[in-house]
Amino acid sequence: MSASPPSPTATAVDAHAVKPILPGGVIGVMGDGQLGRMLGLAARRMGYGFVVFGPEADSPASHVADHQIIADYADRDALTRFARSVDVITLEFENVPAQAAMHCATITPVRPGPDVLHLKQDRLREKNWLLQRDLPVPEFRAVSSIDDLRAAARQLGTPLMLKRASWGYDGKGQVRITDPSELNEAWEQIQAPAIAEVLVPFACEISVLVARGLNGNIAIYEPVWNRHRNQILDLSLMPAPVDAAVKTQAVAVAQQVIEALGMVGLLCVEFFVTAEGQVLINELAPRVHNSGHLTIEACVTSQFEQQLRAVCGLPLGHTTLIQPAAMANLLGDVWHWDADGSASSPAARPALPAPPNWAAALTSAAVKLHLYGKAEPRRGRKMGHLTALASDAQVAADLVQAARQAL
Repeated sequence: MSASPPSPTATAVDAHAVKPILPGGVIGVMGDGQLGRMLGLAARRMGYGFVVFGPEADSPASHVADHQIIADYADRDALTRFARSVDVITLEFENVPAQAAMHCATITPVRPGPDVLHLKQDRLREKNWLLQRDLPVPEFRAVSSIDDLRAAARQLGTPLMLKRASWGYDGKGQVRITDPSELNEAWEQIQAPAIAEVLVPFACEISVLVARGLNGNIAIYEPVWNRHRNQILDLSLMPAPVDAAVKTQAVAVAQQVIEALGMVGLLCVEFFVTAEGQVLINELAPRVHNSGHLTIEACVTSQFEQQLRAVCGLPLGHTTLIQPAAMANLLGDVWHWDADGSASSPAARPALPAPPNWAAALTSAAVKLHLYGKAEPRRGRKMGHLTALASDAQVAADLVQAARQAL
């Protein structure tokens, strides 16, 4: 799906004043996990150099990088070396300290910019920003004490979700409150600036991936249907099996958001869809996203290539869906675990956990395996994913779920 160029915004960059970074240039990524790894794979295929900044050695992204700078995000000297070694910097995740991105931006372009990162790093700031622009969000209240939480419960009723304002992801830093009697216990778990949000009785969850280039051009992907388990993404389908009116509404809102941000790069907008067909923004992710992994096989341009095209000032790629697709996440739970919760190990290799039966998962020729190069499986840790293409998204979903079950 594509849209015409938006009107210029205050933060838009004149593409004619910015020289594109062509293949042969060097892309820097702040963050060294699996998203950085997949960005690196796309960069290598396109002929770019690739440098990673992050705190961990032997990280997933480091395996495909030309070089990794291993340092804390507070290390200004290391950040300076990193920024001077690359032509542009992008972000693998939004928990990179905004000050680190701001420092790098004084040396080389950072896309999306530190202002977007700053907005995203505080849920209250993000929700208020959306609300001020009449963008649809669930009703919420700011909470900084148990008294604030009690007031929010009186005003909004229960059930509620209490979410830390900062540093939460994959359900971390969130507590569900089903009854007023649980307020004290919920606050004891959070005890930090937070938001109390109405628990939306949604019919389903969808996400929209939208990219914006340096010249303001926008490219939008088909909406993706998502299922979560324990607040971690479990299964995604593209195209989303929802009404056309819901898709139209979600795409329009996603375009409004990225235009208002004036950001360069890929944005994922996550939505709740109510039984009445209304879309409500759950979260923004100014980066490549787990729900977009299936674009590697399913679309003419993957989300990873699209991110690189955008931040390098190249024309955006087509988002056309080649064939319906589904993706199933692989968590550390699919490894072989003993009754005590530890990973089983073959006697011949006691230091290594016994892996899943990958051959069984790949019995269907339609199933593709992506592993993230993480040495240590843990319950709830994202270790990889499976993707399948088929004549219908539900057929593809059946294939990837059967493959995962075969593990």
